[in-house]
Amino acid sequence: MTAENSSFLTEFILAGLTDQPGVQIPLFFLFLGFYVVTVVGNLGLITLIGLNSHLHTPMYFFLYNLSFIDFCYSSVITTKMLISFVSKKNSISYAGCMTQLFFFLFFVVSESFILSAMAYDRYVAICNPLLYTVTMSPQVCLLLLLGVYGMGFAGAMAHTACMMGVTFCANNLVNHYMCDILPLLERACTSTYVNELVVFVVVGIDIGVPTVTIFISYALILSSILHIRSTEGRSKAFSTCSSHIIAVSLFFGSGAFMYLKPSSILPMNQGKVSSLFYTTVVPMLNPLIYSLRNKDVKVALKKILNKNAFS
Repeated sequence: MTAENSSFLTEFILAGLTDQPGVQIPLFFLFLGFYVVTVVGNLGLITLIGLNSHLHTPMYFFLYNLSFIDFCYSSVITTKMLISFVSKKNSISYAGCMTQLFFFLFFVVSESFILSAMAYDRYVAICNPLLYTVTMSPQVCLLLLLGVYGMGFAGAMAHTACMMGVTFCANNLVNHYMCDILPLLERACTSTYVNELVVFVVVGIDIGVPTVTIFISYALILSSILHIRSTEGRSKAFSTCSSHIIAVSLFFGSGAFMYLKPSSILPMNQGKVSSLFYTTVVPMLNPLIYSLRNKDVKVALKKILNKNAFS
């Protein structure tokens, strides 16, 4: 195969979700609907938390940032995918591809760590309620948030820098609907051992550290809940954590399925489905999960709606 250095490569051609012309327009409207729900849900939750002073607590501070991250990384991927459904040539410049890769990884890694920060917040709230305001002070929350975005930046830089050093083949057709690590490495003409090692190490850290944090937090939470004598108290504690557990399961399950399996076991077409789940479905479901299953959010929403109706 003819090799071409990535620094001279001007563009990639994205294969997209499917090569069947008859389903492009229906898919466009389907994913446009998904994206509208994602935007309205996440921006609505951001606005609701910002306007309601009763929601200015550490739990909703992290939820505010989760919604911001979901909105951003869904926009990074979905907008380009929507354009691909209605364009004849689904191309993306080399610079555009590396930019999309960086911001996608930045927001995805940040989401994994914001979910672990939320788990820690629930642990403190349930296991040490008397010390909650001291332990989760504004300064602590800000430091945790800086750690979240710091890890996101570090993970994105590591992957993007390694990808920019790859020598790609003249055949620049990427079998995916976005610029992601594994599909791009398939187009490499030289050894990708270092890149694959970086994937397993960095992704292992970005999934492993938050997962361990979440498991430890919920193990301690479960132990604390089992010591609550009243049924009502147990039920309230479980309901406080249920939304977060669902969000964590959806995000980490699909992410681990995509990145922590060798490509020989997971064909790229199946990888597209897995990627589709955590780039499109999860950001859409998160605001629904946290609003429909959260009493405080529903009460705040009713107050705003009633206030607007009265006005």
